[in-house]
Amino acid sequence: MTNPDPDTDMAQARLRVRIGEASSALLRLDEAAPGTAGALVALVQVIADEAARTPRFARALAGALSVTADASAPTPAPAPATRPAAARTSARRSRRAPGAFDPFVVFRESGEATLRERLSTLGVEQLKDIIAEHAMDYDKLAMRWRTPSKLQDRIVERVKALTTKGDAFR
Repeated sequence: MTNPDPDTDMAQARLRVRIGEASSALLRLDEAAPGTAGALVALVQVIADEAARTPRFARALAGALSVTADASAPTPAPAPATRPAAARTSARRSRRAPGAFDPFVVFRESGEATLRERLSTLGVEQLKDIIAEHAMDYDKLAMRWRTPSKLQDRIVERVKALTTKGDAFR
């Protein structure tokens, strides 16, 4: 039995550490968005299996990902698994509360007039909660607005646009 190269052992150890970090990140993702982590794992597994089986695909994949010959190339540092208590609480405070209701459901079930009526009963912060929850601040302006009518118009505009998206193909 030959003595393995120490550089190869170190590269494999680094790879195992990175795989463990990715595993931890996937577990956190599964807690935040159930099902997403499983789909991501399945995708990576299919790609890795095909790359292991087909050298041509492996080369194309390496080229597309700009992989260097050195497997220990610097990569972005992973997020720490645990943060200090002060950082945890401040991060939670910066997150917005969930929206008062789902505007897509109201629009689908009752139409635009009812959606506008329900939105008119909400305050500025509650409207911003809906915008944040449904990622409706595409231009990074809405969260700065203080006028309820502008925020209501943004919500109605995005709900209508996203609800009717693809209607030409139906």
